Amino acid sequence: MTVPEKMTAVRIVAHGGPDVLELAEVPVPVPAVGEVLVEVRAAALNNTDLWTRQGAYGTPEDPEALAGWRGPLDFPRIQGADVAGVIIAVGPGGDAGLEGRRVVIDPAIYDAEGPQANPVGLMGSERDGGYAQHVIAPVRQVHDVTGSSLSDAQLASLPTAYGTALGMIERGGVREGETVLVTGASGGVGLALVQLAAARGARVLAVSSGSKLEAVRSAGADATVDRAQDIVGQVRAAADGGVDVVLDVVAGDLVGEGLSLLREGGRWVIAGALGGHGVGFDVRRLYLHNAQIVGSSMHTREHFALLMDIARGAQVQPVIAATYPLDQAARAQEELGRRHHVGKIVLDPQEAAPPA
Repeated sequence: MTVPEKMTAVRIVAHGGPDVLELAEVPVPVPAVGEVLVEVRAAALNNTDLWTRQGAYGTPEDPEALAGWRGPLDFPRIQGADVAGVIIAVGPGGDAGLEGRRVVIDPAIYDAEGPQANPVGLMGSERDGGYAQHVIAPVRQVHDVTGSSLSDAQLASLPTAYGTALGMIERGGVREGETVLVTGASGGVGLALVQLAAARGARVLAVSSGSKLEAVRSAGADATVDRAQDIVGQVRAAADGGVDVVLDVVAGDLVGEGLSLLREGGRWVIAGALGGHGVGFDVRRLYLHNAQIVGSSMHTREHFALLMDIARGAQVQPVIAATYPLDQAARAQEELGRRHHVGKIVLDPQEAAPPA
């Protein structure tokens, strides 16, 4: 396949607001041994794009330090963890038969080789990502989804949001027939949690704002909880006897207020802190009831492989809120930050005005 020499990309040149996003013409990267070059057909946005741009992650040594997902960034950095596209070239000695295959890229950088390895870096933060017309990926990180009926935008919506959601579901041991409470249910990860938990056969209670409750119900929630009202009281009324698992991307005060909602042996899985980093709770509610609080960051290789099986069978249907051309990445990030939408916001890198 013909590979161009130049491409359009959006990269951040420093930490800051949307103004640090720069549209640039850059060389198309060349795949090394064990790598492939992917023509990006769709790149989905995530909160991690905003927080990486802002440098909001801190470091273990200095929580207030400006840093990317797992540490200081090398600028300029092409953002974008979530990519669906087509392989157009392979590195030296690679399998030329891969060219033309439709793929989704696992964006995680792992700490080991095995299926249970932990993610310690992320495409778009620790290495260049998908806000570009082409991106390099290790061949073992690309998953063939050629036969999937999902659109490019839907496939691009899967890696971070659905990968994070499936990691939470797996680490929380969600089983068919259990009652699950999902917080932040209208967001990217939240809506993925609703769909994936419902597909597993769980009874899903979903917390969201009043204007978005119908969309959350349409995604598969059995009952909804208005976050502007008494959340704990609503959950008690909807789930007699409590819930088996809380899948939480909000944290904050709800952890302390809601821990008593767990049934015996219940699990509270946390993968975000939109409601605040600091939490407090009565530890007796933990040990007297054999409850667990589980931290969950993205997915393992095994989780991602399972997610790709789900994608090939189109067992979930990601909701696309809006699609923007690549040169409107800053506008798309601003829309993401306003949180007025339901579903995923996606960039089309093949539709982009050239840099001025």
